[in-house]
Amino acid sequence: MKIISWNINGLRAICKKIFLEWFQRVNVDIVCMQEIKIQEEQLPEEIINLKGYNSYFNFALKRGYSGVAVFC
Repeated sequence: MKIISWNINGLRAICKKIFLEWFQRVNVDIVCMQEIKIQEEQLPEEIINLKGYNSYFNFALKRGYSGVAVFC
């Protein structure tokens, strides 16, 4: 089993750059992300429904703070 933990410092920022491309290329079972700094209404559809993965999010109560995501 392969697990990756990544402190991304903003999910929207990496989505614009490398995230989807990286996710398709890497072969992992679980990806844990910290500091996603995004709210539920800001999540792009392609992140919520990554092919082959279930996604789980815990959003920070205050905008622009912390939050975590798990893809498995």
